[in-house]
Amino acid sequence: MRREEERRASKGVPQPQGFRLRLVGIGLGDPAHLTVEAVEALQSASFALVTVKRDDDPLAAARRAILDRYAPGLPVVEVEDPERDRSEGATSSTSAYEAVVSTWHEARAAAWESALTTAWTEPDVLAHPPFRGADSTDKSAHLGAGVLLVWGDPAFYDSTIRVVERVLARGNLAFEWDVLPGISALQLLAARHRIVLHEVGQPITVTTARRLREAVDSGADNVLVFLTGRLELEGLEDWTIWWGANLGAASERLVSGRVADVLPAIESARTDAKADAGWVMDAYLLRR
Repeated sequence: MRREEERRASKGVPQPQGFRLRLVGIGLGDPAHLTVEAVEALQSASFALVTVKRDDDPLAAARRAILDRYAPGLPVVEVEDPERDRSEGATSSTSAYEAVVSTWHEARAAAWESALTTAWTEPDVLAHPPFRGADSTDKSAHLGAGVLLVWGDPAFYDSTIRVVERVLARGNLAFEWDVLPGISALQLLAARHRIVLHEVGQPITVTTARRLREAVDSGADNVLVFLTGRLELEGLEDWTIWWGANLGAASERLVSGRVADVLPAIESARTDAKADAGWVMDAYLLRR
């Protein structure tokens, strides 16, 4: 262990003592969706790590708005989010897709490692006192605590946990970490449509749009679908759909009904949501 600590010190990377990273589920854009636990984590942190996809990234702006509301003045360490290969060949098969995602996760891990190293060696960041409302009896316990704001809930179709595991596996940083749940698109979709996601005593299948056909062919008749690049619902015209885009945001759109009857309305609403926000993330429940 001592040799490992000396190796890290010789490389100029932070030592593990006192460093902590908290993955905080922040819901879907509405600051009111944060739990009390999440707010307390933001207010007791030394810095926030915020990923940025482009100069005018609206999701980064939403994260900053949450920080401005609950922990104004908290230092923000930005990290440029690497691009994922989205070419046709990269998604031509399940194995190709998984390989591309793995490469992307490794690139993210390298970027996050660099950003965290900067944060944990920056005196102005480490000297930041906890925001009002945090436990003031032992402020030293908060030094070195970073928060990473995760859209929705970290447990559902999100790579944050996997990337943090890769950061640790690289062996250049060591830190304590934990996960705080948030409101997910799954929960908000049900709430907005005022529905239960399954029939009485029946199962629900949660999958991605690219594996929807697989779920239907296997006999699933109550399917919650995430990661919808486009709507491909041929053969499902008589199913019922509860659809939502940009849930929790000002650009939120909702449509429900028989697929054949409402598909044009969904396509139009999806286009409008993207025009309003500059991005679109949707999910839907299909029931046979």
